Amino acid sequence: MLKKLRRKFILINMMLGSLVLLIVFGALLGSTSQRLRGQSVSAMRLALKWAEGMAPPQIEIEIDLPEGEEPGAGRGNPDARQLAMVPVFGVVLDENGNIDSYAPGGNVQVSQEALEQAVEEVQKQGVPEGTITKPGHLRYLVEWDRDGKLRIAFADMRWERENLMDLVVTSLLVGAGALVCFFIVSLFLSSLALRPVEQAWEQQRQFVADASHELKTPLTVILANAGIVLSHPEDSVEQQKKWLTFIQEEAGRMKELVEDLLFLAKNDAARLPLVYAQLSMSDLTLGCLLPFESVAFEAGVELDSEIQPGIFLQGDEGQLRRLVMILLDNAVKYAGEHGAVRLTLTRQQERVRLMVHNTGEPIPPEHLPHLFERFYRADSARSRDQGGYGLGLAIARTIVEVHGGKLTGTSTREQGTCFTASLPQRPRGSGWARLPKTSK
Repeated sequence: MLKKLRRKFILINMMLGSLVLLIVFGALLGSTSQRLRGQSVSAMRLALKWAEGMAPPQIEIEIDLPEGEEPGAGRGNPDARQLAMVPVFGVVLDENGNIDSYAPGGNVQVSQEALEQAVEEVQKQGVPEGTITKPGHLRYLVEWDRDGKLRIAFADMRWERENLMDLVVTSLLVGAGALVCFFIVSLFLSSLALRPVEQAWEQQRQFVADASHELKTPLTVILANAGIVLSHPEDSVEQQKKWLTFIQEEAGRMKELVEDLLFLAKNDAARLPLVYAQLSMSDLTLGCLLPFESVAFEAGVELDSEIQPGIFLQGDEGQLRRLVMILLDNAVKYAGEHGAVRLTLTRQQERVRLMVHNTGEPIPPEHLPHLFERFYRADSARSRDQGGYGLGLAIARTIVEVHGGKLTGTSTREQGTCFTASLPQRPRGSGWARLPKTSK
C-alpha cells in the first residue's frame, strides 16, 4: 500500500509539474508568437512608407570611426534594423489594379510571377490585413496613398515559424531536463513526506495486532468456560457458578480493554468528549488516594502523600481523576514487596505538578522512551499476570496532552521510578475563556 501511495504521490507531482511547465512554455510561445507577428506588422507598416523607386533603408555598421567623422545614416536607425530583421517587400498598384512598381526589401527577392499571384490572392480576400498561402505563407497589409494608388506590403512568415520552431525545440529540451530533475526531487520528497505515514501505518498495524492478541485471551477463556457450562446442561446455576464467574470476570476485563481502545480512538479522531470546569485538584487527588490505601495495604506497600491544599485548575474532572488513578495503580503494582509509593501535588507558578514515585525494580533505560506507547510493556509476562494491557500510561499521556500538559517518566535503581505530570492551571485556547470560574 505504501509503495502504491508513493507511486501515486510521484505521479501527481509529475503531472502538476508537467502542467506548470506546459502553462509556462505555452505562455512563452504565445507571447513570442505575438511579438514576432508584431514585428512583421511593424516592418510592413514601414515598408508602406517607402517612396516609389526609393531603396529601403540599410543598416550601416561602422567600427572605429576616425575622430571627427560623422556616423552613417543607418547607424542606430531602428527602422532600418526592423526592416533588416524581417523579410518584407512592397508593391504599388495603379487605379486599374495592375502592378505599377515593386519595392524589394534588402533581404528578399520575388519573381514577377510570384508577385502577381500574391497581389491576386490579396485582391480575392478583400480585407486590409491578413495572410495568404500562395505563392507562400505571407502576411500582407494594404493602404491607399494620397495619389489614389494602392500599396501592399508583404512579410514572409517563414522566419516566424523558424523562430517559433527553435523556441519549441529549446522548450522541449529544457522541459525534459526539468522533468527529470523534478522526478528526482519527487522521489526524495516522497520519502520525506511518506515517512510519517509509514510510521503511522506501522504503529496502526502493531496496534491492531496487539489489540487482537489482547482480545484473544479473554475470548478464549469465555468460550472455554461456556463450553464447559453447555456440556452439563442438567447442572443448576449454583453448580456452574465457578465457570459463570470466570466468564463474567473475563467479559469485564474485555469491556475495560474495549473502553480503553475506544478512548484512544476518539482522541486520535479529535472527538474525545471533554467537560471543562474550574475544579480543585487538591480535593480530586485526595479523593483518588483514599481508595488506594486498602489496595496498598493488601499489597504490602507503604502509601504516602504530600498534597498542597488550595490548588485549582481548569479541566475535565473525570479525565483528571482517571489520570491520578492510572498513575497510582501503576505505582502500587510495581512498587515491589515491602515497597513504598509517594504522591506529591504542588503548584509551580502557573502550573500544577503531580508526581507519583514508587520503589521496586527500575525500568531499563532502553525501555524508557517507549513507556507511553500503546500495548508496550517493559516486562510483558509480569504485566499480564497483574492484569495490565499496556494502555494505562498511553491513556495517561493522552489525558495530560489534551489538557495542554506534559507527562514524563524517570527510573533509576537509586531513586526508583517517578512519573511527573505538569499541567497548566489555565490552558491556552479560545474555548477556555468562556469557562465558568469558581472562587478559591
